[in-house]
Amino acid sequence: MAATIRPRIDDDLPALAKVLVEVHAADGYPVEGVDDPLAWLDLPNALGAWTAELDWQPVGHVAMSEPGPDDQAPRLLPEAHNSRDAAVLGRLFVSPVSRCRGIAEALIRTVMRASADADRRLVLDVMVKDAAAIHLYERLGWVRLGNFKHSDDRGSSVPAIAMAAPTAVAS
Repeated sequence: MAATIRPRIDDDLPALAKVLVEVHAADGYPVEGVDDPLAWLDLPNALGAWTAELDWQPVGHVAMSEPGPDDQAPRLLPEAHNSRDAAVLGRLFVSPVSRCRGIAEALIRTVMRASADADRRLVLDVMVKDAAAIHLYERLGWVRLGNFKHSDDRGSSVPAIAMAAPTAVAS
């Protein structure tokens, strides 16, 4: 059964918060931790958020937001692109038991279409440790903009890569 991707609704948040805790236990994502998963999912600068569901249960999530002060990728866009026209892909995760079904790719493609419709250049920051995610982005045509150190609120830093979606998005 294929996952359904739809706009996120408030009723999804408790189930998505549980999935996020599972993802963090399995993968260490997000690197900041999930002390308050509901707050982490609440993006005040969101341009959109989507839920992936299987059998009527939320199993994945992605969001698109305005660039924030901690987002490195918009600052690394080539001069040919105006970073004010950027949107950030973030908060992407899929339940460990629901993986290998194309759900992450479907979520990414949903945001890529939404950013194209909004005439925004989609960018993201990804931790180097998340090699499978980097491979997926590159397979979908994303390009590396540069490397940097992602710093968290605890004073730790981890190697990260800034990436940009391809400029032409297939439907």
